[in-house]
Amino acid sequence: MQDLEWDAGRGVWLAAGAALVEEVLGHPALRVRPPAEPVPAAIAGGSAGEVFGALVRMNDGERHAALKLALQRALAAAAADGLARERALSVAQGLLAAGRPLGAWAFDAPVSTVASLLGFADAQLPAVARWMGDFVACLSPLSSAEQIGLAHAASLRLLAAMRELLQAAPEGTLAAAVACEAAAAGWRSDHAILANLVGLLSQTYEATAGLVGNSLVALQRGASGADPGALVAQVMQDDPPIVNTRRFAAERCTVGGVTVEQGQAILVMIGDAGHGFGHGGHACPGRQLALHVAAGCIEALRGKPLPQLTWTYRASLNARIPEFKQ
Repeated sequence: MQDLEWDAGRGVWLAAGAALVEEVLGHPALRVRPPAEPVPAAIAGGSAGEVFGALVRMNDGERHAALKLALQRALAAAAADGLARERALSVAQGLLAAGRPLGAWAFDAPVSTVASLLGFADAQLPAVARWMGDFVACLSPLSSAEQIGLAHAASLRLLAAMRELLQAAPEGTLAAAVACEAAAAGWRSDHAILANLVGLLSQTYEATAGLVGNSLVALQRGASGADPGALVAQVMQDDPPIVNTRRFAAERCTVGGVTVEQGQAILVMIGDAGHGFGHGGHACPGRQLALHVAAGCIEALRGKPLPQLTWTYRASLNARIPEFKQ
């Protein structure tokens, strides 16, 4: 087993290789957030911070387990019946027919698909996608003060929209399924449910959009799009959108043959280890849904000649998300 390596420049331990990554992601003493800073200081005290603090993926223990199970069951059901891929194909085709530029399309198609599955009407999808674009801008340590201000405003709009959606969500929508599963799991916090519906869209806007974007890159480089599902699965292995994550020691512990002191951080290279969806208790509950949505988006391009694409990668500490010039 590879040992942890200390990166003096960044002041973190580095974990690479599948076995070590799995050990880190499954270690009971390692947390998803620094114990002294459960919410990033830059957004603490505002609406975006309140959403962040309630997210399943940003909590451990009891606050994580019950709602994670509810989300997992609801998302698995949404992925199982083929509806997600069909909805993604329809939404993505509609955006293309409306003349949406490919660069914006790669972000809007996945998040609009999941918003549609949640129960939002077609007329609401552009606003939800726009608010989500503003919201996710605050989730990076690289965010500016202006971006954080926009994110606070967007989070209020998103929470209000989710509240209204849940009050009227008909049976068969993803929002109704999450609420039902949350109640069955004993979760009674309305704010947590609303925040995690927002969180579901935020992960779609970044990670699933990154998977769609990286699939476009693969097509541009000569990969076959004849089987969109196979293409997306291969891209997830070769060029995943999320390449690393972090864990923080809640107490002194031994990991990968070395002693990690309380408060120290570990940079976990999940992309290179083949764990782009994470591993263990914090593995992404929407893995299959994301693959189906991305495949549906790529299927919408079948038979359409792609323009010559140029791109850069969005400024990020943990993701490879292409931004296309077109």
